[in-house]
Amino acid sequence: MKSADALTQTAACHREVVSVDRVSFAYHHKLVLDEVSFGVKERDFFGLIGANGAGKTTLLKLIVGLIKPTGGEIRLFGQPLNRFKDWDRIGYVPQKNALNPLFPATVREVVLSGLYGRNKLFKLTTRQDMVKCGDAMQAMGIEDLAGKRIGQLSGGQQQRVFLARALINSPSLMILDEPTVGIDAETQESFFHMVKHMHQHHNMTFLMVSHDMDMVRGYLGQQPAASAGKLNFYIRHSHETQDCVEENLAHSLKGLREQMESGKEVVAVGRTS
Repeated sequence: MKSADALTQTAACHREVVSVDRVSFAYHHKLVLDEVSFGVKERDFFGLIGANGAGKTTLLKLIVGLIKPTGGEIRLFGQPLNRFKDWDRIGYVPQKNALNPLFPATVREVVLSGLYGRNKLFKLTTRQDMVKCGDAMQAMGIEDLAGKRIGQLSGGQQQRVFLARALINSPSLMILDEPTVGIDAETQESFFHMVKHMHQHHNMTFLMVSHDMDMVRGYLGQQPAASAGKLNFYIRHSHETQDCVEENLAHSLKGLREQMESGKEVVAVGRTS
């Protein structure tokens, strides 16, 4: 029989961080989403799969408040979306093609913007902010690109920048929209390794749209846990929050990156010996 503390921990672990209740959305009178409902619980890795035109990206934009539903309700961490203020708790990585290549910002400026939030656009940058920025860039392997304009980078480099921007505040919820589109296979493998580490060893919840069925099924299971219209939901829950000795997310990922690079060097040496 579980103790009271164990029951409390289990209940807390299963709180919904995203609640979508009968949400609909129409674009130019064309119905894109029709009364979609689902919940993403704390410590879930929630994969969202669907054909082109199924409304995957639209759904993520609704959840982060970029567009408004024509019907239904969305709640974040128990708060109605129109009253939610704690945007620092959410990291959002949009599709690569959402970026204007002429956007006049450096990699460092884009990553730092993840600290500002919606109500802190004119916040002065502190030394601590710069340290966080440096850690996040090192974790993603983009520290050498800090002074480059974001539009000058390759697709894989841009996605690393946006991931660094999203993780700089160690968010509770990470929302990823097709994060590996246009990225080479080696970078995809590295990316998924880091994402799985964050899910398994840090107190993070993931909501991800992906076209990579092998990755989704390999990590989240072969069969969808639920569906709504043309959308299929794959879910994996993790309780392994005490396995990482480094609590700071960026420091942890930086160490993971170093381990991965060391492993590649060992493989390369083995091939040449």
